[in-house]
Amino acid sequence: MVWPRCIKVVQEELEKLGNRILSINLGMVETELPKEILPLQQISEMLRENGFELIEDTKVKIIEQIKNEIISAIQQYEKIDLESINFSKYLSDKLIKDYHYLSSLFSKTEGITIEHYIILQKIEKAKEFLKYGEFTLREIAYQSGYSSVQHLSRQFKNVTGMTASQFKNNQNNLRKTIDSIGN
Repeated sequence: MVWPRCIKVVQEELEKLGNRILSINLGMVETELPKEILPLQQISEMLRENGFELIEDTKVKIIEQIKNEIISAIQQYEKIDLESINFSKYLSDKLIKDYHYLSSLFSKTEGITIEHYIILQKIEKAKEFLKYGEFTLREIAYQSGYSSVQHLSRQFKNVTGMTASQFKNNQNNLRKTIDSIGN
């Protein structure tokens, strides 16, 4: 899985700069030092060198939080029943903001709806399962949050242009990195 490695890289790099990390999650870091004392220019350069960016704009932070919550929920498919999750309530509760505001901001900024972004993430998760070949299509559908194999198959074909079987047999397994989905 990609996102735990991202967190590890950021944590190690921040600690090299002398920052003591209190908590770290995808897109959010809390350090012992207040923001005003942190060497933000150095941190920004370090993040850029590792393929990340320092986010200071409030709206951009909200968009990143939305993406992180969606990614986190889908990556934790074993703990969260993706089929029955109400993402609008889930995101509203997690970010403590009205869902209509979140949805509007996300659509304006990203050019796709939150719902479409969720579908793209779920399809990437299904691709991951297909690539490793450990599960049946029925198990993949359930673990990716689909009510049936047919529902997964229909969305998979709509998003990728190929069937799950075609994808599985494709040697390239055209997967995207988590942070490039929706771009």
